[in-house]
Amino acid sequence: MITILAAGTTLAFAMAANAQAPATQPPAQAPATAPEAPATAPTIRSVNIVDMTELPEATQKQVNDVVAQGGDAELKQLRSTIDANPELKSALDAKGLTSAHVIAASVSREGALTLVTKKAG
Repeated sequence: MITILAAGTTLAFAMAANAQAPATQPPAQAPATAPEAPATAPTIRSVNIVDMTELPEATQKQVNDVVAQGGDAELKQLRSTIDANPELKSALDAKGLTSAHVIAASVSREGALTLVTKKAG
């Protein structure tokens, strides 16, 4: 199961616990929502960056619902957490993106971090 983070708190905890450089790979599975984030965040082992348009329609709706519920403050916190992590900034930069493109993040139990992005326009 994968949990979409409505806030950067769990992401910040997971990133603080992880000193390894993540690998950037395409996602093996689209993110799905769960009622709440896990009590303890897994160690981040890989980073996947996926554009919202690459997700199935049902998953896009789930992501949009989570983003709408989270609000601007939580999105800002998520982006700040990403900006504070050189590995995540580098992974986004390699795709020509910045944290401003990130609209959601999810962490699987196996430690795969997926950043869902959306280009302006």
